[in-house]
Amino acid sequence: MIPFVRDFDFAYGRCDQVSPLIQRVICENPGPFTFTGTGTYIVGRAEPGAAVAVIDPGPIDEPHLHALRAAVEGRTVSHVLVTHTHRDHSPLARPFADRVGAPILAMRPPERETHASGALDEDEDAVFAPDVILTGGERIEGDGWTITALATPGHASNHMAFALEDENALFCGDHVMGWSTTVVAPPDGNMSDYMRSLDAVIAADFSTLWPTHGAPVTEVAPFLQAYRAHRLDREAQILSRVRAGDRTIGEMVPVLYAAVDQRLWPAASLSVLAHLIKLVEDGRVTSDGTPGLAATYDAV
Repeated sequence: MIPFVRDFDFAYGRCDQVSPLIQRVICENPGPFTFTGTGTYIVGRAEPGAAVAVIDPGPIDEPHLHALRAAVEGRTVSHVLVTHTHRDHSPLARPFADRVGAPILAMRPPERETHASGALDEDEDAVFAPDVILTGGERIEGDGWTITALATPGHASNHMAFALEDENALFCGDHVMGWSTTVVAPPDGNMSDYMRSLDAVIAADFSTLWPTHGAPVTEVAPFLQAYRAHRLDREAQILSRVRAGDRTIGEMVPVLYAAVDQRLWPAASLSVLAHLIKLVEDGRVTSDGTPGLAATYDAV
């Protein structure tokens, strides 16, 4: 079982000092994919004149924009960092950056439609355009802090996490979430990429994970091992259903997700598809053509 962390103290619009170098402001956009809402992080000293970085400004939301501007008042925003271009993370980046006079840094946005259906509330921010394109490995420095960009594709092809070297902490966006498993939805989400990225995060041995949604993860090693094991278990369950004779995703989801709210089954179907694409790539399952929601599958 994954030791989820779901209880934490917060109030919408309030700027909380959550570590020596990190403050957090949460947007009031709760939902089935955002949990309590988008948490925007401010990295740097909380003293007048300090240069700070702001991570994941969030969705277009005027109260959240006002709360962020109030939180950084008296300080200089040197960088606006975006983990990925889903609409609960990146749309407010440009309005906020323009008001504080800071550049936006992120991976290049994907060139294709993000999701195979309207099943998710995480559609692509189609107009996002960073000022600086990151590829991974870049060092971003401010007053008393250093951040290193860590490419973590999988949840999104352009997902970037940010490691705060001074606290051995990772701002992990949606790559790892303390309250839930992460959605990996084709065509932009890719399970093979996700598992490789997860292994890279495990190998880095961070002390704390700061997801964009929800509470921090402080027992990192056992949490990530359970997170990884869950993915492997789900993969095994899907392979078992194919071997049992289920040939379509529509046959598998009601069995695999019997205990889950049926309103989430469309999203679950995309997750099953992501696993099936990986199983086809691994040569353990075949598909009648390109793997998709309507395809049929057979065990090898």
